[in-house]
Amino acid sequence: MLKGIRIIDFSQYLPGPYATLRLADLGAEIIKVESPIGDPARFPPEKDGGEKYIFRAQNRDKKSIILNLKERSEQLIAMDLIKQADVVIESFRPGVTKRLGISYEEVLIEKPDIVYCSLSGYGQEGVMSHLGSHDLNYMALSGVLSQLKDDDEKPVHPSTTIADLVGGLAASESIVAALLKKERTGEGSYLDIALADVMVTLMTNHVLIESATGRQKGLEKVHKEVICYSLYETKDGRFVSLGALEPKFWGNFCLAVNKDEWLSEHFSAPVETNSVYMEMKKLFKSRTLKEWTSFSVEVDCCMAPVLETNEVANHPYYKARNMIQQKWGHNYVATRYTEGCSLLTNSTFPPKHGEHTEELLAKVES
Repeated sequence: MLKGIRIIDFSQYLPGPYATLRLADLGAEIIKVESPIGDPARFPPEKDGGEKYIFRAQNRDKKSIILNLKERSEQLIAMDLIKQADVVIESFRPGVTKRLGISYEEVLIEKPDIVYCSLSGYGQEGVMSHLGSHDLNYMALSGVLSQLKDDDEKPVHPSTTIADLVGGLAASESIVAALLKKERTGEGSYLDIALADVMVTLMTNHVLIESATGRQKGLEKVHKEVICYSLYETKDGRFVSLGALEPKFWGNFCLAVNKDEWLSEHFSAPVETNSVYMEMKKLFKSRTLKEWTSFSVEVDCCMAPVLETNEVANHPYYKARNMIQQKWGHNYVATRYTEGCSLLTNSTFPPKHGEHTEELLAKVES
């Protein structure tokens, strides 16, 4: 869908490269501009001698060129690349692009219809724009982390970088929207994407509900308050998720486990004084995760197993949709759009540092 679109990518680490990975999966050409040192996400090497796995995961189907943007001559080369492109994305601290000769204001003079995306923690201006932060900080500040608490009301430290990934997704979404605007009007756009801003948009329900009712936990029925929407432990110490909020799904579940008498307890509380809840806990512990997984695809009741990372690829759903594919000796997650899943058969391996420098310089000079 984005075939013919060229993107100059000055970003590094995770949010920006994830954004351009999504755009590469849509068919865009991604030119990754790296310093003589390279994207820090490459280092240190893994045991097999290759770049870090986080780099490999985000940078397939891209080209790499080395430019020392502290040198004026190489700033001019970067500008020549930009003049041949549709999109620029950068993830430097505010003000750095001006020192490197690739600021939006400078680019706009040379390429008036450019789509220019600045991806940062706290935006290009404001009281916190000068501060460094990481994923955990954005989750904390936005209130999202406060919604991930254990039974003792302590925030749980996630093992996935939600802000980085959702921020990259928001950037790719905004870039595609800006390209549509450019297609319709001929005008470019400047996009100031802040990870902290993106994260607070995930609190849309919570913020409104709190202002209206004072309730901190958002939607009542999805936060440990009803037996039909909860996590249950299995016989082998694993967990399954039950999300039977609608009467038909709750009914399907109750009938499938031969418990018609539970139908009226649909929205009862998951507390020890609730006999139905205690019976449900006992029921779930009577079967293994494998058994409940089979149940979840046979009975339409909004149930799914809590899978570990090494189990996801073999689940029937992801296998049927070919979402996780083996390539270059490892598993990679594909991207599925309306035109089908991105097939990695013709994908190129994440580029070596500066692998395409000579090729791209030759095109600039010509």
